[in-house]
Amino acid sequence: MQLPYSENLEIEYLSRIFDNTSECYKFFWFQAIVSKVLEGKQYITYEELIDEMIVDAWYMVVEYHLNLGPRDTLEGLVHYLHQISGLKSSEKKENIINYLKNCKDREVARRKRILTKNVPYRIQAPFMDKIKGKEWNVSESALISRINQERRLMYYFENLNGMQTTIRLNPEWFAYIHKNQEIIKGWLMYNIIIYLQKRNPSVPGIADKLYPPQERKLEKVKKYWKLLLTLQPVYEIYGHMPLSDKDISIDHFVPWSYVAHDEFWNLHPTTRSINSSKSNHLPDWKTYFPQLARLEYFSYEMIWKYDAVRDEFEKCAREHLNDDMVRRKIYREGQDFASFSNALEETVQPVYQSAKNCGFKDWIYMSGKDNNESDNILL
Repeated sequence: MQLPYSENLEIEYLSRIFDNTSECYKFFWFQAIVSKVLEGKQYITYEELIDEMIVDAWYMVVEYHLNLGPRDTLEGLVHYLHQISGLKSSEKKENIINYLKNCKDREVARRKRILTKNVPYRIQAPFMDKIKGKEWNVSESALISRINQERRLMYYFENLNGMQTTIRLNPEWFAYIHKNQEIIKGWLMYNIIIYLQKRNPSVPGIADKLYPPQERKLEKVKKYWKLLLTLQPVYEIYGHMPLSDKDISIDHFVPWSYVAHDEFWNLHPTTRSINSSKSNHLPDWKTYFPQLARLEYFSYEMIWKYDAVRDEFEKCAREHLNDDMVRRKIYREGQDFASFSNALEETVQPVYQSAKNCGFKDWIYMSGKDNNESDNILL
């Protein structure tokens, strides 16, 4: 993917800033710069950029359990902040930023400072020809003095003062980023995806995990299950609660934050409170898969018993069954419970195990408790 040409700027150097990237910092640092430039800022402190990096990494690390790199300092900082802050894995950006602005934790300050040791300087290495090898291994003030003597850089350094050190954008690069922002963001996203796919080879839907989770569009599936409620009482699988059309929520058995899809075989009804309690955890397999199989087999029987149910199923299938092989395997007519359950297990279990390997925790619902994560068991 090529960046737009400029008569005044050496774009070939920009296109090389992610060469030989073994850690994630360069991506998040540059993405933070782009975000601040698009806010109209030409002078940006280290503190602002590191806070932006934390927010951008937050959802990937905490919500989606992505691996950013071996012993990655940014990933470790995000985990630490999640632990001490009480912020949700899907917390709004402004709440994370506000917490960071008011955070006085010394360990957070120490880890943030570590993130500024190399990337502000090394990321512009393709633009520089005077600083090589051991010449990088000098004090921060000496390195900044050397870098500021270079020409054609994207930015320069002012007011060396720890996290309040400021970068000043070259006006021509500032204008270039503004003018070509959509292409630059696409190029950046492409490079991040390539990097993350290498670090997370078994994780599906990397492209859907770069940003905060969006609300799922599951109205067709909800309408399908509401129709079944009119034919026979239905009990959800976690607390054996009777479902009603006024309190029904569609749950992803293996969390969406891992699968990044809304396939029909991974969806089932529960109550809104239980779905909220489960969050993005994995239901304990031995406890809940047999119950899921029985509920889904009931649904399967209704498909082949009632034309109206089959019509609603077909509407769901057009949007939520995208693999014809899986559809034939699970939903073909004439199966008994054992064959249906085996087909469902063969589809769900590998995905479930892969999510578990990525760090998603097992969960058991504690009936009779209120809707707090602390009232449920994480294994």
